[in-house]
Amino acid sequence: MMNKRIVFIGDSITEWGKEQGLDNIGTGYVKYIYDYLLVSDPQDFPEIINCGIGGDRITDLANRWQQDVVDLQPDILSISVGINDVWRQLDEPEIEQVMPEKFELIYRELLLKTLKETNATIIIMEPTVIGEEIKSEGNKKLQAYVQIIAKLATEFNLIVVPTHQAFLTYLQANNEHELTIDGVHMNDVGNLLMAKTWLETYNKLNA
Repeated sequence: MMNKRIVFIGDSITEWGKEQGLDNIGTGYVKYIYDYLLVSDPQDFPEIINCGIGGDRITDLANRWQQDVVDLQPDILSISVGINDVWRQLDEPEIEQVMPEKFELIYRELLLKTLKETNATIIIMEPTVIGEEIKSEGNKKLQAYVQIIAKLATEFNLIVVPTHQAFLTYLQANNEHELTIDGVHMNDVGNLLMAKTWLETYNKLNA
């Protein structure tokens, strides 16, 4: 029997370290998940493909969805997107923006395409944070995107990885250990929290 194929698609948080990591897995949360699944069941270890690309918004994912999702025919597809859709509003306000309505429209189209053209089980991740201050402008803007993901998950009966909530819970504890190197990109602690939250959700699928 063929081992399962898990495809992770997203932005730089997903891509992190691919140029230096083993088998293009990267050195971020995808690598933590890879290692955990390997040691948990080395005889039934899934094929893991990291399709993260730095800077991507939902519009960029749409442009490569056929190649990086449909053509790969994953058994499990994990989607992480939304950070750059908000961050670009803050650091590049002059470019065309992906506002919540457009984000929802494109995300829904991608989910429909995936369900129609693959047999993948879809896991959608909440975007994490933009700044480790809970009430930052980025985190306030992010709320609409988190809510859209929850709405789509209900509409399509999909599994949601509550990464945003996990980060807020951690930050609310006023822990002295930071999660990111710049407010967005993860350090080891942030990557581990993402992986832990993903795996807790994934293991419910297989319970």
